[in-house]
Amino acid sequence: MDRITPEARSANMKAVRRKDTAPEMIVRRLLYVTGYRYRLHIKKLPGSPDIVFVGRKKAIFVHGCFWHGHECRAGRRPQSRQEYWLPKIARNQERDAAAIRQLHRMGWNTLVVWQCETNAPNRITLETKLRDFLGAASTTAKISP
Repeated sequence: MDRITPEARSANMKAVRRKDTAPEMIVRRLLYVTGYRYRLHIKKLPGSPDIVFVGRKKAIFVHGCFWHGHECRAGRRPQSRQEYWLPKIARNQERDAAAIRQLHRMGWNTLVVWQCETNAPNRITLETKLRDFLGAASTTAKISP
């Protein structure tokens, strides 16, 4: 049984965003500060990756642990309306896997960053993971007149 009214639950669910989520913004800031430049949500690519490095042919998906069924504390299975939520989460996982397979067939490398990895204690590990995935950041030389 849900602890809040159906109307309140509906309002909560409508407030969940697809773009510019808190975990996505954390990843974007980390990338920008470390010198990486990227594009966002390219709809022409399968799955419309959250962060795209066109020249490197690399794409990053930032997944919410609950919505994409991560096996962590934040991704725990719902206790109410399992007949609705479990198939929905399973469809999200299938869609994610299909998009990643298609990107790989197109020659792209992909990385999934989970919401729980963006928490403060994990950020150093996340930064290392991002650097390992992307390689050296391109730098621009300043040209004097």
